[in-house]
Amino acid sequence: MIPRIAILCAVLALTAASRSYNGYKVYNVNQQNEQQMATIRQLELSNPHLDFWHLTKRVGDSAKVMVAPEHQQEFINALKSHGITFTELIHNVESTIDHPSPKRKLSRSENILTTYLSHEAINSYLDELATKYASSVKVQEIGTSHEGRSMKTITINEKKGNAVIFVDAGIHAREWIAPSTALYAINQLVEHADKHQDILANLTWIILPVVNPDGYAYSHSDERMWRKTRKPSGKKCFGTDANRNFDFHWGEVGASASSCSDTFRGETAFSEPETQHVRDALLSLKGKCKFYLTLHSYGNYLLYPWGWTSALPETVDDLDEVAQAGASAIKQATGGRYEVGSSTNVLYEAAGGSDDWAFAVAEVPISITMELPGGGSGGFNPPPSHIEESVKESWIGIQAMALKVAQKY
Repeated sequence: MIPRIAILCAVLALTAASRSYNGYKVYNVNQQNEQQMATIRQLELSNPHLDFWHLTKRVGDSAKVMVAPEHQQEFINALKSHGITFTELIHNVESTIDHPSPKRKLSRSENILTTYLSHEAINSYLDELATKYASSVKVQEIGTSHEGRSMKTITINEKKGNAVIFVDAGIHAREWIAPSTALYAINQLVEHADKHQDILANLTWIILPVVNPDGYAYSHSDERMWRKTRKPSGKKCFGTDANRNFDFHWGEVGASASSCSDTFRGETAFSEPETQHVRDALLSLKGKCKFYLTLHSYGNYLLYPWGWTSALPETVDDLDEVAQAGASAIKQATGGRYEVGSSTNVLYEAAGGSDDWAFAVAEVPISITMELPGGGSGGFNPPPSHIEESVKESWIGIQAMALKVAQKY
């Protein structure tokens, strides 16, 4: 039995290590014309201390930017000098954050619909399923992260001749709702398989719940809004934006060369062990994998290639058909609206993404990024009470897209 004082010390240590966002504000910045939109994009690329939560490539849309207290006046002055209007969306970011409890192992009594699980707990859940459902489930380590955390995939319904769907989540550390959605998909496909034979009969699912386990753990223990990996970059900074690190038009546009930036592309393409492991897993499935789905948040989007150019792939009709199936299913079931289109044309140019690479290099014919709903004004920090509603709605879209892929391939 662990003494109470030891537990108390662990809680106090976690609390002390956790970064405070007291005084941080989020601004809603209006993009009223092309010039203002270009100015805002330039601010994003040239100022690593500005944390853009939401930014699209559409006049009339608003950008959402988190700014530390010491940079707020400078940011406001920059906006005013260009005639850009704005409002304060979140007065104090700290007030929106529910700091997680200390790490713990998953027990069967825990509910994935109400808890953001630690990486350790996620892996424990996968191992538990592999033991209980040995005839239909296989769990394997595809590699380890920079800090040595095990990156595990779960393979469901592996049968010769099946088309493969590869799903990953958590490439950006702070997007906690993405691993939760992956876990719910796993739960449904394994523990409720009898209800989902339409998307299991001829499909094998491979799911990697957390691509970036070091960053994910760090966002639980130290810095809630951490986005990148955790390998040192440059002399003073840590981490690379793993979704700018894939070797397809790497670093050409929409990615920063500054190691301190949240969109740092990495010293080289595939500089991160985490992106290397995803690369190797997908290349091993070349010719078999028909659908790559990567889960992100936030924004209610279903996006397909390209992210590096506004041009569209020759097979855009196939990509759009699958994405539209997901959006339509969600709208019909819940009324939720997902915008569908290519990444560049709906949001912004960003080269080096996993979806572009999977489509172009791993030759996966359907490659889609699903940007999940946010937590109201809190964006990346939907409270645990919102998990169930979000993952159940997202699962409706995932099922519909999987069914369409099964019909096509």
